[in-house]
Amino acid sequence: MNYLAHIYLSGGNELVTIGNFIADGIKGKDYEKFSPEVQKGILLHREIDTFTDANKIVRKSTKRLHKRYGHYSGVIVDILYDHYLAKNWTNYSNIPLGEYINDFYNSLDRHIDILPPRIIKMMPYMISDNWLLSYASIEGIQRVLNGMNRRIKNIDNMNEATIELEQYYKEFELEFTQFFEQLKTFSTNKLKELSSQY
Repeated sequence: MNYLAHIYLSGGNELVTIGNFIADGIKGKDYEKFSPEVQKGILLHREIDTFTDANKIVRKSTKRLHKRYGHYSGVIVDILYDHYLAKNWTNYSNIPLGEYINDFYNSLDRHIDILPPRIIKMMPYMISDNWLLSYASIEGIQRVLNGMNRRIKNIDNMNEATIELEQYYKEFELEFTQFFEQLKTFSTNKLKELSSQY
């Protein structure tokens, strides 16, 4: 899953959310340097990624893209799924998406002292271009894919994946909806499990 889903699945705990958000940049046992709540978020992120990668519904989505985008199919599906979460946000939260995202950006500012350098470098761009809110539109997804495509030097032309998004829009949406119900249950249970260990 991509940024918005990881943030949402953190159970409303501010430090768990920070941990979940920074987890991709924390390797191996480096997570042990953080406070217990942040550690929980990092470990939750890893569990979510493992569950997602093994899920049959997600694999159905990635298979649709694999021939054209190869290794990057999973990355693209993560981004597309965040689109459906943002677009259908009112199904998942009573807090308006814009307000929810602003609260998260403010949280990053409050905890800037524990953020890895990579996140601190990325933050100004993320906030000024409001990446998380932009996921709600296909145009926003296009901008995200364009940026990722530049970073990987146009290896797989992943910026063209909005073609498949529009072509198979209902199929991807149904798969996201089915999978996200499973993921919410998994994440809630995993967070309870982690909380009992810390």
